[in-house]
Amino acid sequence: MKYLYIAGSLGSIGMQTLDIARNNPNEFKVIGLTVGRNLELAKKVIEEFKPEIVAYRTNEKPELSYKPIEYFGDEGLIKVSEYKKYDNEVFVNALVGISGLLPTVSAIKARKTICLANKETLVVAGDLIKGLVKEYKVDLVPIDSEHSAILQCLQGEKHDEVKRLIITASGGSFRDKTREELVGVKKEAALKHPNWSMGSKITIDSATMMNKGFEVIEAHYLFDMPYEKIDTILHKESIVHSMVEYNDGSIKAHLGVSDMHNPISYALNYPKREKLEVNRLNLFGLNLHFEELSKDRYPCLEYAYYAASKGGIYYAVLNASNEAAVSLFLNDKIEFLDIERIIYEEIHNDEYAKIDYNLENVIRVSYEIINKIIKKYGD
Repeated sequence: MKYLYIAGSLGSIGMQTLDIARNNPNEFKVIGLTVGRNLELAKKVIEEFKPEIVAYRTNEKPELSYKPIEYFGDEGLIKVSEYKKYDNEVFVNALVGISGLLPTVSAIKARKTICLANKETLVVAGDLIKGLVKEYKVDLVPIDSEHSAILQCLQGEKHDEVKRLIITASGGSFRDKTREELVGVKKEAALKHPNWSMGSKITIDSATMMNKGFEVIEAHYLFDMPYEKIDTILHKESIVHSMVEYNDGSIKAHLGVSDMHNPISYALNYPKREKLEVNRLNLFGLNLHFEELSKDRYPCLEYAYYAASKGGIYYAVLNASNEAAVSLFLNDKIEFLDIERIIYEEIHNDEYAKIDYNLENVIRVSYEIINKIIKKYGD
């Protein structure tokens, strides 16, 4: 039995994690949940799984038939992540944004296995998180389909025999538009991803290709791979979820349908594979296409490599400026192409180079940048 704590349980990843727990009651028991603002859905989920501890993002809560331990706001995220009662505990971080960082830190210190879907944890604090993982001797397993694919392609292989990691990208909702055609595009169009059903922020990140930049940074930390050995490639079908090329010229690829239940299940059961009822990939008539992923077409991808070259606090600057800009776009305060401009201005601000890279400053600078940008453009 594995004991699950799911942060962001009402989001896309969280709900699919609950699917797996529901279908495997002898393998998983839900102990802790954090839930968002949808109190009707929160009540339904909590009543079904009856966790011991629950955190609500607001000060409101549903009426329940039993009395779990309950917390609210940011404190609640920490309380759930640090709650410790059983052996074999697993913390699934499906939160969105910088808010996912401190819960990851707390869960590591509680010596839980970390199943990570929150990109920002490694993007803004990869060095710090890797140090904590080593110190507390816990496993950190990715949930992202791309990193799960790489992890699976690396099994049984030697690190020094890897020539490069190849992260595939669908191209997002505007992949067939030119730069000129992006002027004036609306959020409704940006949120229509051609292949995946995801949350709003990651769908916009996919349209700008910032999510691929984040995934490059994550891969750097997850697999101890230098940036010059991490490439991205456009693959519109989203059938090949990523690849690993070896020194002898061989390439191992992970293929599958576009269904996040697969990488979630792999993370929860790692290093084993368990039976999973999902649609199977039909190989007959399969057509796969690969194209260059242009950094001219997708500047945000270039910005991620640039921030990585500067290192330190600039990882947080990259993420915070993107988080603020995407929020503004989703709230109709800026245009789509303004997202790129806002990020560019922040990561080229040399003043940030004076700030030491530590957990306290990562958190402080992140929220300062987010608040500054929101205030500047949000009125």
